[in-house]
Amino acid sequence: MTNSISALKWISTDLIELLPASVYVCDARGAITSYNRRAAEVWGRNPKLGDSESKFCGSHKLYRLDGTFLPHAETPMAHTLKSGEAACDQEVIIEKLDGSRVTVLVNIAPLFDGKGALIGAINCFQDLSAHNQSEAERAQMREELHQAQKIQALGELTGGIAHDFNNLINEITGSLDLIRLRIKAGRTDEIDRFVEGASKAAHRAGELTHRLLAFARRQSLDTKATDVNALIVGMKDILRRTLGENVAFDSTLDAELWPALTDANQFESALLNLVINARDAMPAGGRLTVGTSNAHLDEAYVRTRDDARVGDHVMISVADTGCGMSEEIVAKAFEPFFTTKPTGHGTGLGLSMIYGFVKQSGGHVRIESELGRGSCIKLYLRRAAHDAEQPSEIAKSDAPRGQGQTVLVVDDNETLRSVMTEVVKELGYNSLEAPDAPTAISILKSAQPIDLFVTDVGLPNMNGRQLAEIALERRPGLKVLFITGYAANAMVREEFLAPGMEMLTKPFSVEALGTKLEALLKG
Repeated sequence: MTNSISALKWISTDLIELLPASVYVCDARGAITSYNRRAAEVWGRNPKLGDSESKFCGSHKLYRLDGTFLPHAETPMAHTLKSGEAACDQEVIIEKLDGSRVTVLVNIAPLFDGKGALIGAINCFQDLSAHNQSEAERAQMREELHQAQKIQALGELTGGIAHDFNNLINEITGSLDLIRLRIKAGRTDEIDRFVEGASKAAHRAGELTHRLLAFARRQSLDTKATDVNALIVGMKDILRRTLGENVAFDSTLDAELWPALTDANQFESALLNLVINARDAMPAGGRLTVGTSNAHLDEAYVRTRDDARVGDHVMISVADTGCGMSEEIVAKAFEPFFTTKPTGHGTGLGLSMIYGFVKQSGGHVRIESELGRGSCIKLYLRRAAHDAEQPSEIAKSDAPRGQGQTVLVVDDNETLRSVMTEVVKELGYNSLEAPDAPTAISILKSAQPIDLFVTDVGLPNMNGRQLAEIALERRPGLKVLFITGYAANAMVREEFLAPGMEMLTKPFSVEALGTKLEALLKG
């Protein structure tokens, strides 16, 4: 035993004081031969050298992580001194004399003499309470930084919106002022040009709001099982024209591609935006390739991409041979109004709109790029559970006309309601109007014939969907058309609409309204 004690003397207090962990050493009988200051701080008092570990540590109550009492005979140290085996990464709860508790991570190594006899053990333990507190503080700091970044992005977003909308409003009001002046002066020359200018500006304003709603993930998505390959094939001509003559276009489409759960119109818009970005990255020409494939995202992949989810996806890639992006640019690519294009060339909402649309669809976006070696942007859309619907052929001609059917229009915006009723009349329908839900319900209760019910989703006190339920109770089988600019509860149409219902997103053209009305009435 004397030799054992001599062998332990080299593990001095001075030596273990240098270690970053809490440490104490026991001989083979369990007597404490040395310890450092950090161990005493965790225990809350100093042990007497020579006292047994069971006597000293036994004055503290020990617990397992599940809260059950831990007898000293079953502690990691007792096990090591009995078996000669190390105890690694075991967690124990110590209740101090003052009643406070601390969780420690224990690692114990057995000590042997030159003949292989067990002479003691060294226990290195770490106070996890301080570690967990530090982690919580770091998490709070990360959240505060994230909030600051969100506020900064919101400021950039607000400034960008104000700039773009001021330009668009000025185009519209300027055109209207010129029209008014020409009419007042009895001159009708060039009025059509000013009307066209105002109309184009209004259309661009509508596109901007759609991009903002896509970025905010608050647009109304007509999500259906979609044949993405068919959409891409149908867009080949417009994509080639968009790229110009000095950029070659290729496509590598998987013939066994699964149907994707997406909004076909929004997908086409996203793809066109990606192609435009790729074209601008190849000013001297190059090659663009659009590809599709089936992809299963597993847990290992999702752990590296916190915005992805496990499951089957349809992957669409847009790859170019352009200038590529640095890591710093890739990190900012989805931020609103961030753009590497010169002032006046693009809004900087293209990629943020695509990101918002894909995320609202339950998908995932990934950018692979390197300076001087091109870029590849991959969209992962959820796999649909059933076969894709075949795209319908809708003529893009004049607005279909009605045959005198009666349409009830409900909207709390007086100007918009007035315009809507006039448009309905121009399309060959009889029109009724109501400024709110109570007035509409009164009309629905009357004997007045009504063939179609058109209502804004965002009505005060009672939303359009609730009003439609009342309308259908009074008039079963009544066709309903919802008009929406933004409605949080109408973001996914398949979850919002019942049979006999359709939705039209503001702003819309006369042709679009006429087509919806005709389709609903034909059933």
